[in-house]
Amino acid sequence: VSSDDTGNRLRFQLELEFVQCLANPNYLNFLAQRGYFKDKAFVNYLKYLLYWKEPEYAKYLKYPQCLHMLELLQYEHFRKELVNAQCAKFIDEQQILHWQHYSRKRMRLQQALAEQQQQNNTSVK
Repeated sequence: VSSDDTGNRLRFQLELEFVQCLANPNYLNFLAQRGYFKDKAFVNYLKYLLYWKEPEYAKYLKYPQCLHMLELLQYEHFRKELVNAQCAKFIDEQQILHWQHYSRKRMRLQQALAEQQQQNNTSVK
């Protein structure tokens, strides 16, 4: 394994971990309060990270909502709002509500599918 391969693998892992941290509104608030979003180099880095939206990279993400946050971070107004802890709290609450809605909807779909399979098995006999 060449040092280039090792370096590329390390860079991939670091960028994967960082991008996924962007799903955490409290972390975004932390970055905003410390002035990272005012740093042009950091804002350019966020723009560079948009490559994670490509399917060949996105498939490695465990927290896909980070891509939505990464997209929103491209806007200065959003970055400025994140300094406010209430903004981060609101985003956090919205993510929880979305997750709960998605979980309930998925459970209903799975139940309907199981019932349909049971009916199909009964009608085959």
